[in-house]
Order: sequence, then C-alpha cells, then structure tokens
Amino acid sequence: MFAKFPILISVLLIMGGTSVKKGIYHKEYYENGNLKAEGWLENDKKVGYWKFYHPNEKISEKGRYQNNKREKYWYFYNEHKIKTKEGHYKNGQKNGWWLFYSPQGEINHKCQLSNGKKNGYCLKYKNKKLTSAEKYSHGQKIKEWFDFSSFNRENKLSDLR
Repeated sequence: MFAKFPILISVLLIMGGTSVKKGIYHKEYYENGNLKAEGWLENDKKVGYWKFYHPNEKISEKGRYQNNKREKYWYFYNEHKIKTKEGHYKNGQKNGWWLFYSPQGEINHKCQLSNGKKNGYCLKYKNKKLTSAEKYSHGQKIKEWFDFSSFNRENKLSDLR
C-alpha cells in the first residue's frame, strides 16, 4: 500500500511543474490616482472580463478579452454614463450588428460590420423611428433607401439578421 505513495507524490510534482502561469487581477491608474482599467492578465496578456474608466472614474467600456484581443460583446459609455455604442468583437475586430447611440442615449443607427468596416446594412433612426437604410460593401456605401417599399423591392428582410 505504501509503495504507491511515492508514485502519487511524483505525479503531483510533475503536474505542478507544468502548470500555466495563473491569471492575476491587474489594475492601472491615471496620474491623479483614479482607476483607469482593471481586468485579468494571464502570461502578460489580457484575458477574461475587463473594465476601463474615464478620468472622472465613470466607466468608459467593458467587455472580454481572449489572448490580448477583444472578443464577444462590448459596451461603451461617455463621461456621463450614457451608452455610446455596443456590439460584437471577433479576433479583436468589430463584427456583426453594432448599435450606435445619440448623445441622449437613444439608438441613432445600427450597422452590420465585418473586420471593423461597414459591410451589409445600416439602419438610421431619428426620434426612435426608422428614417433610412443604407447598404455597404467593405466600408463603401453602395445604396440608400428612404422608404420601406423601395427597400423591400430590392432586398430580403432576412438579410437584416
């Protein structure tokens, strides 16, 4: 029975020696001492959930990192805690639908992005009402519609997913 004990200790020592550097919670500060950013570092790279702050200590952005690149869903705010934009990141690039807000915090427009550029549709709003739709290809606007019937004649609503 005791003969197995040294083997168990050897296995535990080997496993402990090959472990990855554990994540540490990291904080950065402005010169005035206010918190600038906080989140997880693993092997000196940003991972997991991070928050960034304006100099007035109000949150400016929050979201997840993977291997030092922004990933998944992020939120952005102005100095008065009003949301300015939100959307998905993939490999550090804006992708999918993004929402952009007016200074009053109302949706101003929604755009489909690919690798950080408008690629697909942008829907524009004023006073919470849809006013126009635009179509983009690799950041270049190729068409704009100002009424639903003309948009619907040339496009499929399923393209807006």
